[in-house]
Amino acid sequence: MRSETMTLNMGPQHPATHGVLRVALELDGETVLKAKPIIGYLHTGMEKQAEYKTYTQSIPQTDRMDYLAPMSNNLALCLSAEKLLGITPPERVQAIRVLLAELTRISAHCVWLGTHALDIGAMTVFFYCFREREKVLSIYDHVSGARMTSSYFRVGGLAMDIPPGFLDRCEKFVDEMPKHTDEYENLLTKNPIWLARLQDVAPLTREQAIGLGATGPTLRGSGVDWDLRRDVPYGAYRDFKFDVPVGKGAAGTVGDAFDRYWVRIQEMRESSKIARQALERMPAGAGRTASTRRRSR
Repeated sequence: MRSETMTLNMGPQHPATHGVLRVALELDGETVLKAKPIIGYLHTGMEKQAEYKTYTQSIPQTDRMDYLAPMSNNLALCLSAEKLLGITPPERVQAIRVLLAELTRISAHCVWLGTHALDIGAMTVFFYCFREREKVLSIYDHVSGARMTSSYFRVGGLAMDIPPGFLDRCEKFVDEMPKHTDEYENLLTKNPIWLARLQDVAPLTREQAIGLGATGPTLRGSGVDWDLRRDVPYGAYRDFKFDVPVGKGAAGTVGDAFDRYWVRIQEMRESSKIARQALERMPAGAGRTASTRRRSR
């Protein structure tokens, strides 16, 4: 009996690869036999532009490096410049940065989870995840005047102080997020279709992940207990308590697609805890409405 494989090009286009690469795939039905990445489709010239810009002028470029995590990229540039200049921002600034960085992490994971579920046919989860992402974008808009390209952090501080009512919105979101994370899990974690498409699929061993230079949830999904916020703490993270989820083969092989899903789900829970700690560090009345200030007294 003769069998044939099919070769398809994935990318470069949006939304599958956001125009940054092409992947030549060899398929046997739904099984990927080979995947050859062809890179070089995106040339932003950010490094070259930064050569003639000041640190502050380069901040808007960091928003575009990963538009799903603009605050995180703002923070990376500001921390680098502060280290070079020997600057330590005020504790309140550092708490606000941690708060927004963790809300950013939740939002980015929601986009990942929503689109991942949609690719596998789970449309409801997509709507739920983008519901939470919209709330984070509204918080961005409130504090910086922009929904995505925030450019809010500055070397040594922030572009402006947080507005009245800002912390109220953050507290409401942080209080509600664990319930929403439960919703995602109730829809997916034990869903037989979800398990069939993630369990033992695309496993990445610990050694392979390290050898390929994997980072973040991908690395931790392969069972590598490594998180820069804890192991090489930056900003105010050394003062925050949180757990680092790692893949454990919860539904199959360690480092499979399910482990990478599970790690991100748990990271959303941990980010909610970190954001709550950051809110508790805010002075009474700062960024809250008058009614909330009265209750806090």
